[in-house]
Amino acid sequence: MQATAAQHPPLPDPKRESILRHARRAFVTEGYAGARIEPIARDAGVSTATLYALFDGKAELFTAVIEDATGDFHRLMQRVRMADGPARARLTCFAVAYAGFMADPFIRSVFRLVMAERPRFRDVAMQAFDRGKADFGKVLIDALRELVEQGELRIERTSWAAGQLMGMIEHPVFFMPLVTGDEVMPVRAVDQIASDAVETFLARYGV
Repeated sequence: MQATAAQHPPLPDPKRESILRHARRAFVTEGYAGARIEPIARDAGVSTATLYALFDGKAELFTAVIEDATGDFHRLMQRVRMADGPARARLTCFAVAYAGFMADPFIRSVFRLVMAERPRFRDVAMQAFDRGKADFGKVLIDALRELVEQGELRIERTSWAAGQLMGMIEHPVFFMPLVTGDEVMPVRAVDQIASDAVETFLARYGV
């Protein structure tokens, strides 16, 4: 049977992707106010008329950039999955992948951009936050529930416990560099931070 067009997603638009790529760089380095449409179009290899045909203006372009970056976050988080095995192995698998994700300079740069423009683009910022929370937390919470059912962990509130594990990772690899403009970076290796967080977590919740 011949496939219909509705059965396949639309092909990516190379011009749109190029504009989003260069707009992301401009917004991250120059901020919303400093980024200008004409240089973005020129760097993307399109005319300003083409850019405006795809995006009504800078506000719509910024929204598209954040949505595109959030999609990248989601694709990266597909790698954060739980391995089979005992609690320590499963939690370490998650923690190492999550720490590597949160330590990525690209992730921090986009978060800084969203935070800086939150008053102007509140809905965009909240959508990015909500999707990230779902991507990050659900994988871990589901695994914690399984480990509780298997008798390997003793946890009353899995959502709280998940937040504690993620917080031990986020603070050194993400929040300290974020608020200090990367002037303060973690001394320990990312994998060591993840391993230490898991050991502390197991000391609290392990059976």
